[in-house]
Amino acid sequence: MNISIRLENENDFRNVENMTREAFWDVYKPGCDEHLIIHKIRKANVFIQELDFVACDEEIIVGNIIYSIAKVINENNEEFEILCMGPLGVLPSYQGKGIGTLLMKHSIKVAKTLGYNAIVIFGNSNYYHRFGFENAKRYNIQTSWGANFEEFMSLELYEGSLEGISGKYYEDSVFEIDKEELNIFEKQFPYKEKHITDTQL
Repeated sequence: MNISIRLENENDFRNVENMTREAFWDVYKPGCDEHLIIHKIRKANVFIQELDFVACDEEIIVGNIIYSIAKVINENNEEFEILCMGPLGVLPSYQGKGIGTLLMKHSIKVAKTLGYNAIVIFGNSNYYHRFGFENAKRYNIQTSWGANFEEFMSLELYEGSLEGISGKYYEDSVFEIDKEELNIFEKQFPYKEKHITDTQL
């Protein structure tokens, strides 16, 4: 297995959406909506094309990571731009082989060169701590509804880059999925049965 990482291009879009659908199907709920989120991010003004990477096994796309602009708003209503990472998906048959780690490390390295100051994510803390992510509470950043928990994490992209940045975190509205919108989008893909599984929250 020889995995390479490159930027996604327009010719990859449907392959990446298919791959993402396979990666997330029945994991967090019956079916998934992550493939639609990626589809919507690419069309939004918050999309960061320079941080949209695919992992390939020769010509086969086996993973993808995508970023968008989010914001932290403090109590004085000042806004600060930060990065929102995700979805990060890997084809089920390639999971557990370090491909997600490759995509994370590569994208963090590039994000630093592009001058961004921090990344905020919702994810598995046991997985993301290895990249330096910490509970966002450490930086006095809360969710949009004012909460903090282990799965809500942030990463400074350089020393002290979150100094003076605190408040509530807001990702773009592309992450809000309407059920009918998903049903229409889903018709473009081969039929898959939805199931209730142990991994669903």
